[in-house]
Order: sequence, then structure tokens, then C-alpha cells
Amino acid sequence: MAANENPRLPLDGVRVLDLTGTMSGPYCTMLLAQLGAVVDKIEPPTGDITRSLMSGRHDGMTPIFLGLNVGKRSAVLDLKLDEDRRRLNALLPGYDAVVHNMRPAAAARLGLTEDGLADAGSEALLCEIVGFGPGPYESRPAYDDTTQSLSGMAWVQGRGEVPEYVRAAVADKTAGLYAALGVCAALLGRARGNLTRSVRIPMFETMVAYTMVEQLGGLTFEPAEGPPLYPRTMSPSRRPFRTADGYVGVMLYTDRHWRSFLSWLGRDDLVSDPKYATISGRSVHIDEVYGFLAGVLEGGGTDEWLDVFEKLDVPAGRVQTFDDLIADPHLAATGALPVEDHPTEGAVRRVRSPYLFDGRPAGPLRPAPNLGEHSSDILGTG
Repeated sequence: MAANENPRLPLDGVRVLDLTGTMSGPYCTMLLAQLGAVVDKIEPPTGDITRSLMSGRHDGMTPIFLGLNVGKRSAVLDLKLDEDRRRLNALLPGYDAVVHNMRPAAAARLGLTEDGLADAGSEALLCEIVGFGPGPYESRPAYDDTTQSLSGMAWVQGRGEVPEYVRAAVADKTAGLYAALGVCAALLGRARGNLTRSVRIPMFETMVAYTMVEQLGGLTFEPAEGPPLYPRTMSPSRRPFRTADGYVGVMLYTDRHWRSFLSWLGRDDLVSDPKYATISGRSVHIDEVYGFLAGVLEGGGTDEWLDVFEKLDVPAGRVQTFDDLIADPHLAATGALPVEDHPTEGAVRRVRSPYLFDGRPAGPLRPAPNLGEHSSDILGTG
């Protein structure tokens, strides 16, 4: 491959019809676009709701929309109208996958079911991101906050005490990740003769699986052998540590990490202390261990400690703001946050796909579209 050549991406040639809005679905289809798929986004006349979140340079082109919809084309259909529903049906045979995040009943009214796609002459994989799988909650609406609450994530985030939300749309983006993985797996299966017709990602069940996998604790066993929750992550002292002039994140985790650090401190008395010598001992006494570490780190500056941890081969890093990230030398060297010219929005910073195929990052993506920008191309109305 020539030095200036971009790698061929795994989903090159795959066509995806995006009937999603807000965050879980657009995040899924953004990932598919980053993997090389052609993604055509169908929006209502008012546009995806994220066109109205926050403010941008122009109406409908907000930071969140620009971030979630890079790599896509946009067409407008009013699916309340019979004529536009017929146009949608006419589109379906031209795609390899159709993605929506509607409630099942709403999707069924539009023919976005396995049978509906077949009736339209489409063999596309149907990917559905829904709030809940079949069961008592199936018809309920779901959003990120409610899913964090129901799934135990807010309880875990509050350490089993006062619940808190993760300050990112973790439920939406996790569902989107699972959906993109499901699409890729199903398309691979089809190429090998396993004709999967649909994949459904229920946000509630997905976040339960995501949250509980390392937090189930004693409830892993029946009858229970103890309480749930992973003690290390539950410690109130698990946070970036204050230094003399800032904060540092450090992960003294293995027995070797602790032996080398305690020896460097001149605390050989603690090297053989059962509370510090083994990972099991540290786990039982995690609050005391973290308290000791906090007291030590307050005595030196951030740069000083980073030098020490680098010499000891202990994972550590300063706490960075987003402004710091934009200036971070590693991210600058890897081109992780490129600034590109958008046709209508001017200079726009993009969060580049982290994938490296054949050791190379993917090339630039199509800029996030203005509402209906590609209607004539997608709908054939030009």
C-alpha cells in the first residue's frame, strides 16, 4: 500500500439505511460509517432532535449532531404521509442493513419488520435498537437516564448509596456499540451462509449485562455467597489523587507495582504486610490502601510523581481537561482530533475513528450533512 493510500475498510460497499434519531441509533450508524459503510440517514422534516440540542453556528448544525452524523448523507421523508411511506418502501431493496431505534409498535406501522422488509422486496438485515426485549416492559419508552436507573448503573455509580448518573450517555452509546457489533456479526454470518434476518438490541438488557458482568460479586452464586459490587471500584477513595499542585491518576494494581513503589518509598515494612503484599489483601483493605496512597501523593508535584511512576513502569497520567486533550502531543501526533473544513460550518473539529486497519487510520469521512442535503440523490427526485 502506498504511503498516501488509505486502507480499504471492512464495510466498504455495504449500504445502510439509517432511520434512527437522538443518540443510540446515530451512534451505531456513525460507527458503521467509520468502518466504511455508506450510510443514508432519513430524517423527518424537523430533522433529528440532536439538530436542536445545544447551539451551533447555524440552525440544525449543533455540535452533537456534527459529531454523531459524520460520514452520512441526509434525506427528508415525512413518514406520517402515505406518499413518503411508499418512497421509504421503494428504498428498502437497495440496502444491506436497515437500522432504527423506534418502539416496536411504531416500527411495525411503518413496515419495519422482517415481514415488512420481505414484502417490500428487501433482503436487508433489520437492526432494531429498542428499550426492552419481549416481556412486561416491551412497549415502554426508554432513554439514557431511565435505562441507567433501571439497569443498576445509577446504583453502582452511587456506590450502592445515593444513586448517580454517569455523566455521559453511556446507555445510549453502549446500545449503539452492541448494535454495530450485531450488524457486523450478522453480515459476516450472511457471507458464510447463515441467513440472519434481524438483530434486536434492547437497551435495558444490554445495560444490565454491561453493568453486572464485574459487579455481580457474591450474587454470582445461588444461594448468594456475599453481597454484590466490586470492592475496588466501590471505594470512595477511588478517584484521581491530589498532588501538591494538581491531580494524578495512577493504577498501582499488581503485586509488582506495589513492591516497586513501596521499595522506592523506603517502606520495606509494608512490602510484606498482608494488607499490601497481595492483590487479595489490598482488595479487602482497599480504603486503607487508597488512603495511604493519597497521603503519600499529596507530598509531591504531579510532574515529579509522573517521573517516578514512569521509572517504576506503573500506569499513571495527569488529569486532563478537554482543552488539554486538544493540545495533547500524542493525540496531535496520531491525528485523533483533526480540524476539517465543513462546507457550511467552516472549521470543525472531528473525533476520528480509533480503528487502525493494516496499521493505518481510516481516511476522512464525509462531513455531517445539512438537513435533506442529499434527498435528490437518495430518493431519486432530482
